[in-house]
Amino acid sequence: MPDPLGDFSYTWPFYAAALIGYLIGSIPFGLVLTKLAGLGDIRNIGSGNIGATNVLRTGNKGLALATVILDGGKGAILVILANIFLTQDYAVLAGGGAFIGHLFPIWLKFKGGKGVATFIGVMFAISWPAGLAVGLTWLLTAVIFRMSSLSALVCAALSPVYVYLLMNYSPIWGQYFGDLQRIELAAFMAVFIFIRHHQNIARLLKGTEPKIGKK
Repeated sequence: MPDPLGDFSYTWPFYAAALIGYLIGSIPFGLVLTKLAGLGDIRNIGSGNIGATNVLRTGNKGLALATVILDGGKGAILVILANIFLTQDYAVLAGGGAFIGHLFPIWLKFKGGKGVATFIGVMFAISWPAGLAVGLTWLLTAVIFRMSSLSALVCAALSPVYVYLLMNYSPIWGQYFGDLQRIELAAFMAVFIFIRHHQNIARLLKGTEPKIGKK
């Protein structure tokens, strides 16, 4: 990784990768889709979140699925393209930027979502075995407990462990999984997942957290 205090002529492309990732990550697909569907402002529905779980509370499962795909895809595609045409340094910065962009979007005065779909998308792109493990962990937890927030917290907490353990060779990355950069990115996103879910954690402890699909 570049030295942030070093020569700017060398480091500016890395800052640019993070900035481009942030701007694309800031696109609020949940808000855009619900408005286009005539369902109003998603921020005035349910929890007020712009993510897929709150979109599901509108009763439109198709829109919720589309939100998951687009929010996850905006992180994944940036990581994949940056790695193919540049290097892993750029890919990690672009993925992290997209994740932060979803949480704090400039287009919505820095009031964004909780980042779960974008987190999972980035995880698939930095390590598809780890991403698959994260996705299956989310799904299994959701099936058992019917709580989206709990599923997010469990899979986020385990994500750095999955990256570390699933050291399989990747023809895309051209190296073995489990390197420190990607473990750090997974841990970085996990910390923010927990921060953004602090209200959910309080409700989970009180036993008042709503179930998946509740309007």
